[in-house]
Amino acid sequence: MKFLYQLFLAFNSTWLIVVVFLVKEKYKFNILDEYSTYYSWIIFAIIPIILTGLSFLIAINLPKDTLRNSSVKEIELANNNFLPTYLGYFFVSLGINDISTLIVVFTIIYIFTFLSQTLYFNPIFLLFGYHFYFIKTSGNVKIFLITRKQLKKPGENSFEKLRRINNYTFIEL
Repeated sequence: MKFLYQLFLAFNSTWLIVVVFLVKEKYKFNILDEYSTYYSWIIFAIIPIILTGLSFLIAINLPKDTLRNSSVKEIELANNNFLPTYLGYFFVSLGINDISTLIVVFTIIYIFTFLSQTLYFNPIFLLFGYHFYFIKTSGNVKIFLITRKQLKKPGENSFEKLRRINNYTFIEL
């Protein structure tokens, strides 16, 4: 289950490349309406939001873990660290001129995202109220934490409902 979830998270993290390309190229569903282009764009944007929401339901099946407040040594907000990456994705998708190139570029980025398996940053998590943190533990291990909590001081919060995505990435449901 964990492997499938990692595949799904990597997909969700990179799918916005396709959305930007489809909007740029003015792709649309054949809806008999003068506004079909705009309806299509809304559908293109809603698909990754629905898939991200589904990822929270799937995460319930991941292995459980905890992180005691006494083991949190440092907290660093990571929300903004990924903005350059996503801007890069958007600029790449704006430069793609055809579907075959999109497929190749998306596949390469998807494979690298999946194989890195260290972080599964998805900006749509922000819409669901989640935040991203780098946490350094008392054992000097740096982990990536996805949580709705607003973390400010080490040792203030404990995390009893974590799900382990991999050895360095956790999500609190």
